[in-house]
Amino acid sequence: MGLSSNRVEDFCSHGETTIVMPPTSTTMEIHSVCLPPKTTTFHKLKQRLSEIFFPDDPLHRFKNQTWPKKLILGLQFFFPIFQWGPEYSLKLFRSDIISGLTIASLAIPQGISYAKLANLPPIIGLYSSFVPPLIYSILGSSKHLGVGPVSIASLVMGSMLSEAVSPVDDQILYLKLAFTSTFFAGVFQASLGLLRLGFIIDFLSRATLVGFMAGAAIIVSLQQLKGLLGIVHFTTKMQFVPVMASVFHHRDEWSWKTIVMGFSFLLFLLTTRHISMKKPKLFWVSAAAPLTSVILSTLLVFALKSKIHGVSIIGQLPKGLNPPSANMLYFNGPMLAVAIKTGIVTGILALTEGIAVGRTFAAIKNYQVDGNKEMMAIGIMNMAGSCSSCYVTTGSFSRSAVNYNAGAQTAVSNIVMASAVLVTLLFLMPLFYYTPNVILGAIIITAVIGLIDYRGAYQLWKVDKLDFLACLSSFLGVLFISVPLGLAIAVGVSVFKILLHVTRPNTAVMGNIPGTHIYQSLNRYREALRIPSILILAIESPIYFANATYLQERILRWIREEEERIKANNESILKCIILDMTAVTAIDTSGIDLVRELRKMLEKRSLQLVLANPGGSVMEKLHQSKILDSFGLNGLYLSVGEAVADISALWKSQA
Repeated sequence: MGLSSNRVEDFCSHGETTIVMPPTSTTMEIHSVCLPPKTTTFHKLKQRLSEIFFPDDPLHRFKNQTWPKKLILGLQFFFPIFQWGPEYSLKLFRSDIISGLTIASLAIPQGISYAKLANLPPIIGLYSSFVPPLIYSILGSSKHLGVGPVSIASLVMGSMLSEAVSPVDDQILYLKLAFTSTFFAGVFQASLGLLRLGFIIDFLSRATLVGFMAGAAIIVSLQQLKGLLGIVHFTTKMQFVPVMASVFHHRDEWSWKTIVMGFSFLLFLLTTRHISMKKPKLFWVSAAAPLTSVILSTLLVFALKSKIHGVSIIGQLPKGLNPPSANMLYFNGPMLAVAIKTGIVTGILALTEGIAVGRTFAAIKNYQVDGNKEMMAIGIMNMAGSCSSCYVTTGSFSRSAVNYNAGAQTAVSNIVMASAVLVTLLFLMPLFYYTPNVILGAIIITAVIGLIDYRGAYQLWKVDKLDFLACLSSFLGVLFISVPLGLAIAVGVSVFKILLHVTRPNTAVMGNIPGTHIYQSLNRYREALRIPSILILAIESPIYFANATYLQERILRWIREEEERIKANNESILKCIILDMTAVTAIDTSGIDLVRELRKMLEKRSLQLVLANPGGSVMEKLHQSKILDSFGLNGLYLSVGEAVADISALWKSQA
C-alpha cells in the first residue's frame, strides 16, 4: 500500500500519539528468516580483510589478461606516466608548458618564503621545488597537483624542531633534523600507501582540519609581523599570547620604512587575490603577483639601498643544483625521537592536504585519483628529497589551483615548473640578494589567509554541533597551546565523537503508519501510531561490548516508560517487545549475552521478546550461539510488519 504524496509532509512533524490496530495477518504472508550461505572461517577472514584493505579491488584489471599485458598494466599501475605517456602530444605540451611556467612564478617566491617559515635557509625551499615535482610527475596519479613546500607543514616542522634545537645557535643540527624528519615523513607516507592503511588519515575529519587550518593560518600570519614591522628580536614561540606580547614588547625595533613597504605590497597581493577570486579567468593576476612583488621590491631596495638601511634583505644565496644530503640524515643520537615525531606529524598533514587537493581537482575533471598511489608517490618523493637537500613537500592547494586554471593537462606541468626552478638555481640566484624579507612575510600571509574557512565553520555550527566543537577545539588548541597539541586535541575530539556514537547508539520507539505495513519512529512521524500491548524498539548500530550495557539499560528504561504511559492512559497492558534489528550490522558475544539476558529478564516479567529482521552476519552468530532455540516459533520474524501481524493474530485466536 503506497502513501499519497500529499500526506508525506504531515508525517514529518510532531503531535499527539494515538493507538491503532495493525493490518490483519490475512493481508500479509509470514516469511521465515534464512541463514546466509555457509562459508569457511578462512573465507570470511579473507573477505573481511579484502574489504578493509582493498575496497577498490586494485587487481581487477589484471584478471583474464596475458602475461605481456599484465606486465604493461603493472608498469602503468606503479608508474602512471606509462599510462598517459604514450598518448602525450604537442597540443598537451603547449598547455602544460604554459601552466608549468605560471606555477613556477608562484613556486619560486613561495619556496623561499615557506623555507623561512620552517626556520630553514631560503635556498632549501627552492631545492624542494625542484626534485620532488620531478619524482611526483612519474609516480603521481593526479594531473593537476602542483607539488612543493606548503605553509602548514612548514610551520609545524619549524615549531616542533625549534622547541628542541635552536635554528640560529645550532644550524647544522637543525638542518640534519629537518632532513631526517622529511625522510621519516616519507617512510611513513609510503608505508601507509604500501600497506593500504590510508584510513588512518581519515581521523583528521573535515571539522578538525577547518579549525586546525584556521588556527595555523592565524599563527603563521602573526609570525610574519616580525618581518612586516622590521623587528629583529622576536619570540620563537608559536602561541597567540607570546607572539602578540613580543610584537608590543619590541616596539622600539619597529621600522617605518619596513612597515610602509610591507603593508603596501601586502595590500597589492591581497587586491590581486580578490580580483582572481571574483573573476576566475584572471587567475594569472594573483599567480604572477608574488613574483612581481619580489622583482619590484628587489629593484626598489637596490635603487634606494643608500637610503633604506633598516630594511632586512635575504642576502647571498648559493647557486647550483641540490647538493646531496644523505650523509646528513640523523639516525643515532638523543634527538632522533624528535625527528621521528616531527616526521610523522608533518607526514600526516602533508598527506591529508595532498590527497584532498588531488581529489578535489580530479572530481572537477571527472577522473580518479588513487589514494594509496598518492601516498606512495608523496612518500617516495619525500624520501628522495631528504637525500637531496629538500624538506617536506606535498600537493599545494594554491599551486594546484593555479595549475588547473592555467590549463594543465598532465603532470608534465610539474616537470616544466621544476625546469624553471632549475634555471633559477643555476643562473638567477644572485638576483635575489636585495630581496627584502618583508616581502616574504607578505607572500606567506596572502597564501595562508585563504585557509581561514569561516563559512565552513558556520556550516558546521548549523549542521553538527559536535563537529563544530571539534573544529573549535582544534582552532583554540593551535592558537593558545601549540600546533602539534592543537592537532592532537582535535584528533582526540574526533575519536571521542566516534566513541560516543559507538557506545551510545540511537534507539527509537516505532509505530505503524496507518493503512500500511510500514513502521517508523514515533518521534519523527506524527502519523505513526502505537500498537496495543506491543512496544517496538529500533536499534540503530552494531551491538558490541562497548554499548551492550548501555543498550540493556536504555531498553529497560523504554519498557518502564511505556508501562507508566499505559497505566496513566488506562490502556491495554504491555505483553510484547519487538526489537527491530534492521540497522544492526554486526553483533559480538557481549551483544549476544545482552539478547540472552534481556529475554530472561522480560520472561520473568511475563513479557515476550521478539527479534525482527536481523542481518546475515548477525543471524549467523545468533544461530551459532544457540540463543534462537529459546525464542520459540514466535520469536523471530523477517520484518516488524510480519511480527506485529502474526502476534496480533495469535492473540486473537487465543482470546
